Amino acid sequence: MKGRQIFNYVLEERLGAGQSLLLLVLDGVQDPHNLGACMRTADAAGVDAIVVPRHGAAGLGPTVSKVAAGAAEQLPFAQVGNLAKTLDWLGDYGVQRVGTSDQADAGLFEAEFGTAVALLMGREHTGLSKAIASRCDTLVSLPMRGTVSSLNVSVATGICLYEILRRRSESP
Repeated sequence: MKGRQIFNYVLEERLGAGQSLLLLVLDGVQDPHNLGACMRTADAAGVDAIVVPRHGAAGLGPTVSKVAAGAAEQLPFAQVGNLAKTLDWLGDYGVQRVGTSDQADAGLFEAEFGTAVALLMGREHTGLSKAIASRCDTLVSLPMRGTVSSLNVSVATGICLYEILRRRSESP
């Protein structure tokens, strides 16, 4: 099966069975090291599939595979032609689209997460594009207490995924 077919299968199987769903959507992450690190963390946190745009983003390759330490061969990975339409489609399925932004009104630790969540992380240096951010149900920010204004996308991804995982482990 191709990436999109695998993604569709995972989505329909999980939602059809009433199970929780966690997707990682990367909006234009270009550095293969960052993609690989995100994949490795996503696998460790129990992500069901990763979605990236087909154009303007890193794809699978030797560097990604090496950094991902086996996750690239295990996780369903979908490269989609139109990320905005894919997000609209996820919304139609009832998947909560949670994006990250330093301009968000809500903090990660205060946000509510449903049973079907797509976590959206933005491109290095620029974050989520306006077209993608506008399709999010919720935008959250990470608390920044020091002098730096942002984190590497793979580090921020790990923090967000593990907060969602922590919340799910506390739920009855």
